[in-house]
Amino acid sequence: MKLTLGFSPCPNDTFIFDALVNKKIDLGEFEFDVVLEDVETLNQWALQDRLDITKLSFPAFFQSVDHYIILNSGSALGKGVGPILISKEKGQYPALDVQNSAIALPGENTTANLLFSFAYPEANKKVFMRKILYCMNLYVRRRLKKVWLTSRH
Repeated sequence: MKLTLGFSPCPNDTFIFDALVNKKIDLGEFEFDVVLEDVETLNQWALQDRLDITKLSFPAFFQSVDHYIILNSGSALGKGVGPILISKEKGQYPALDVQNSAIALPGENTTANLLFSFAYPEANKKVFMRKILYCMNLYVRRRLKKVWLTSRH
């Protein structure tokens, strides 16, 4: 049985799926058509029920519970693990003018945006950077000569 499998090119995803994608474990009758994409694209595709198996963010999962189930392992949501607010300005983040600052986030349906919105509901200059982050991840992986999959659209 051939299934579509979508995940991002970020290092933790490629590590998690390495054994599966490179057939280092017995897959039995299963084969995977692998698609690498940024997490926001995967979120959008999940809302369209486009892939059989996919990485997706919690907000996208909450909107697609009729199409997907969440696994017991593999979640990256936990206390003290981001999102991280950084600035080129010196000083502690409570002193930053978050409401009037441009804030880069990986996508509208991402967990980072959800958590950031809870922490800073007054922030009104969010900039969603999904393709830039995706390209940066691909560039870094290629420079390290560790790219073993190609993105398919």
